[in-house]
Amino acid sequence: MSLAESPIRYPDTRSRPLMTRRGWWLVVLNILIPGSAQSLAGSHRLGRIGLGATLVLWTLLGIALVMRFTAPAVLYSLLANSVMLWVLAILLVGYGVLWVVLTLDTLRLVRLVKTDPSARGWLALVAAGVMVLVSGGAAYGAYVATTASGFLSSVFVAGPSEPPVDGRYNILLLGGDSGPDREGMRPDSMTVASIDADTGQAVLIGLPRDLEDVPFPDGSPLAAVYPEGYGSIDGCEVDVCLLNSIYTEVELKSPEMYPDAVAQGSLPGIEGMRDAAAGVTGLDIQYYVLIDMQGFEALIDALGGVDVTVEQRLPIGGDENLQNVDGWVEAGPQHMNGYTALWFARARHGTSDYDRMERQRVLQEAILRQFTPANVLTKFQAVAEAGADTVKTDIPQSMLGYFVDLAGKTRGLPVQTLELTPESGIDPAEPDWEQIHLMVQEALVPVTPAPTEEPAAE
Repeated sequence: MSLAESPIRYPDTRSRPLMTRRGWWLVVLNILIPGSAQSLAGSHRLGRIGLGATLVLWTLLGIALVMRFTAPAVLYSLLANSVMLWVLAILLVGYGVLWVVLTLDTLRLVRLVKTDPSARGWLALVAAGVMVLVSGGAAYGAYVATTASGFLSSVFVAGPSEPPVDGRYNILLLGGDSGPDREGMRPDSMTVASIDADTGQAVLIGLPRDLEDVPFPDGSPLAAVYPEGYGSIDGCEVDVCLLNSIYTEVELKSPEMYPDAVAQGSLPGIEGMRDAAAGVTGLDIQYYVLIDMQGFEALIDALGGVDVTVEQRLPIGGDENLQNVDGWVEAGPQHMNGYTALWFARARHGTSDYDRMERQRVLQEAILRQFTPANVLTKFQAVAEAGADTVKTDIPQSMLGYFVDLAGKTRGLPVQTLELTPESGIDPAEPDWEQIHLMVQEALVPVTPAPTEEPAAE
């Protein structure tokens, strides 16, 4: 059949059944292969634009799908780049506009008045409905991309990536408590997350805030002031010389110790805590993540809550005698909102600091396990608004793709924990640092017992 005889381009407009079938063909072709309807029945130029854009879209999606399985870190790195996110947003807006143009032109080509009256509404409804879904989805994708670009720029720093040390990345996790009853902020939760750079196997090392005589690595400004450990000789510049006092002392009393901290996306107090964590664990600490516990509540709510099993009933508020309690976190499995999760992590009355450390580790593991990229994406605007005021880190944007991929591996493996508490044989008042360093190394690289030899058969 020649083009001149094609019922798609040159239909018999007097036949309503033919025009109705033709209308459905055009609408379906516009949905499946945008631009094909114009190539067959309308403007060849507009059809070429539509088909070219469709081919580009399919090619990009195909490449992304292949990269998802063969080079996920590269794909995530591209999606975590602010410039690429803006390019993606522009492409999505352009494609959304083009889809609207192609759909409206397809409805023009259908000639609804020539189709069966009973089919006109359905033809228009299907075409317009898909148009709204696709163009609306493209607009939302562009919105998410631009929001993500701003969020990433506000939270993560620009800078070069760092290689792993001994095959691991060691990240200091600080939970800062800047509640209304406190002046300034102090780290109430301190954890070193040591992650195998290849497998994603993670070990969480809990650092009690009441450790004394904390050592500092060679070259640290604090090592020059406290060569025998923090406050071990003549005391320190604050009221108590414990691990979490180091942040307060450096940030308020001696910020000049770390003059480049702010320029590098950190704070003097955080750098002091980084050196302290390195001294305690014997590990090089490449990065830090600080989470403000007040904003943490909003972040949990933004992600839809978290599932945690509570071992014992915990008070919300109140005092040491469990008076004036505002409520209770009940024992058993719970789906916690941000407020409940915050008190699950903070509650100290009726329990010990070491119990609180364990609860914080349980919460961290639950968050790691449940907050998947898909969950974050569906609630991205709320997460971005909560996270921008909640999270501070010196992880560079250039490393985000790698760490997202690594987190996916970590999520599928059991997380190991090491709590440097009396239950582990550690006396916080007189810690044995050599013992602690040995315990850390054994946690990172467990010793495999040598196989026993079977006695020779006689």
